[in-house]
Amino acid sequence: MAQRLHLVFGGELIDPSKTAFKDVDDIHVVGIFPDYQSARDAWKAEAQRTVDNAHMRYFIAHLHRLRDEEAEASSTEELG
Repeated sequence: MAQRLHLVFGGELIDPSKTAFKDVDDIHVVGIFPDYQSARDAWKAEAQRTVDNAHMRYFIAHLHRLRDEEAEASSTEELG
């Protein structure tokens, strides 16, 4: 079975109804997780920890969807 990596990250938003970060240099990277359930657990913990700040949001990015292992890599990817 292929790995299904997930990235959990978050930070303070300019406007809580949008997804633009106030300061991208201050984004909190929680970590990369091997499956959705562990990523969701980490996301939930961070979301609950910051619940008092309406501008704080955490997200789960499905890293496995960004790369198709069957597709030939671009020359930039091959450079590392």
